[in-house]
Amino acid sequence: MIVITGATGTIGSEVVRQLSVRGVKVRAVTRNPESIEAPEGVEVVRGDYADTESMAAAFAGAEAAFLVGLLGPDYIELDRALATAAREAGVQRLVKLSAIGTGDPALGPVGTWHLPGEQAVRESGVAWTILRPSSFASNTLSWSAPLAAGQPVPNMTGEGRQGVIDPRDVSAVAVQALLSNRHAGQIYTLTGPEAITTRDQADALAAALGRTIEVADIPLELARGFMLDSGMSEQFADGALAGQAFVRDGGNAVVTGDVEEVLGRAPRTYAEWARDHAEAFKG
Repeated sequence: MIVITGATGTIGSEVVRQLSVRGVKVRAVTRNPESIEAPEGVEVVRGDYADTESMAAAFAGAEAAFLVGLLGPDYIELDRALATAAREAGVQRLVKLSAIGTGDPALGPVGTWHLPGEQAVRESGVAWTILRPSSFASNTLSWSAPLAAGQPVPNMTGEGRQGVIDPRDVSAVAVQALLSNRHAGQIYTLTGPEAITTRDQADALAAALGRTIEVADIPLELARGFMLDSGMSEQFADGALAGQAFVRDGGNAVVTGDVEEVLGRAPRTYAEWARDHAEAFKG
């Protein structure tokens, strides 16, 4: 049995799908079981990170678990508790989804949000693997609304480059780590094959859609106002914007060979992701 937390999210849902295709016994954990359309044969259970009894039940009898915490300064202890609950339930292999740059002082507060969860996994006494993916290609799905309205897509990272990664590749690496102790004790920094800018992504998406896409630079202070108006806390907004500034200043222009090392093939490009998801931008 392999337990997948965050089973309705971008990575978790794809991990569930990939494991199911392999015929692996999977238990998908979500706060709202009625919201998930799981593949046939997947067990869906309720689990709330703040409800320790529900998580203990979710992990019971599992050999491995994929840990997807909630990102932000308000969830640090919950992230740590998630790993503890899995270990106390007897899970013998933990794979933690973290983020690129975790632990880098230059990244600011956002670079510390995953550290307690990572530490709990590393000190668990069982086999563990930590995944630190770069920016997801799927983040650009947020462009569908401005594109539908005939507006430019927003850019808060200037000419900063990132090793943008297809979430399917992150999930594929997670699957390998969940199925074997061969990746125990490893911290993988997962990136796409090249470091690209927001404008590079817009150009690749434009080619996939056969249309022109304009890009508008958004001042960070203006973005902060939008974040606060949407209900984010000042601490979260400032941490997130520090991360954007880190990218803008070239701090995330990182490309590694970790995906190829684990999967035995090169990671997908953003252009491939854009072609495969073009329909999502045509609504």
